[in-house]
Amino acid sequence: MTEQTTSSAYTASELIAIMAGRLLVDGQIVFAGVGIPLLAATLAQRNFAPKLTILFEGGVIGPFIRPGELPPSTNEQRCTRRANMVLPSTDVLLLLQRGYVDVGFMGGAQIDRYGNLNSSFIGPADKPSIRLPGTGGGNDISSLTNMIVAMKHEKRRFVEKVDFITSPGWIDGRDSRARRGLPTGGMWRVVTDLAVMGFDAETREMEVLALHPGVSFAQVQDNTGFPLRCAREVGVTEPPRREELALIRELDPDRLYTA
Repeated sequence: MTEQTTSSAYTASELIAIMAGRLLVDGQIVFAGVGIPLLAATLAQRNFAPKLTILFEGGVIGPFIRPGELPPSTNEQRCTRRANMVLPSTDVLLLLQRGYVDVGFMGGAQIDRYGNLNSSFIGPADKPSIRLPGTGGGNDISSLTNMIVAMKHEKRRFVEKVDFITSPGWIDGRDSRARRGLPTGGMWRVVTDLAVMGFDAETREMEVLALHPGVSFAQVQDNTGFPLRCAREVGVTEPPRREELALIRELDPDRLYTA
């Protein structure tokens, strides 16, 4: 029998990584960004999904990430340890176009009610207040896979309309994604330190599927810059287990991503 922990025993980033990792399934091929997405995918691979294959946009397929050596970039040599293949980035992105990748997994600076993600800049395009890392493979990944986004739940991040669509979600809702030429994939789940959210099958608006222990829907709404929908039955997530926390701290002992 596994032991559960209290909310004071783990950080918000540890909670996000564990909840996001639980969404992955053994045998899937997942395109993971560095940071929390990679930590979550590695956690799943070590815990219950040994046949999960991780891809990096730098061209690496099927690496084995050593504890304490999480790469800070998808182009870093630690990404290649025990990998099945190391390809040019264009070749690994072609796997997306051929339909070989199941899940895309990344974070972002802003997300809106339809799951559009911004990692390019904050403010007007001609004079942004903040410049962000940009797309990398984010546009390709979100255009062609089922997406999981992991990020902290803050009103400045969950906005009515993103300043720039780096990675398309459901665009303007309903069938607008398909009408814009993206018939496959779409935004699937958003995991935060407050809740797990999905998207209404008809309107494609973000909706709360489950709350983390001790969190109310009002608290989630107060930290969101647009009206949130609520699923017919809102669940409560299982708190992180002690063995999950032990593994995640083994992977990131210096707490580069989970402080």
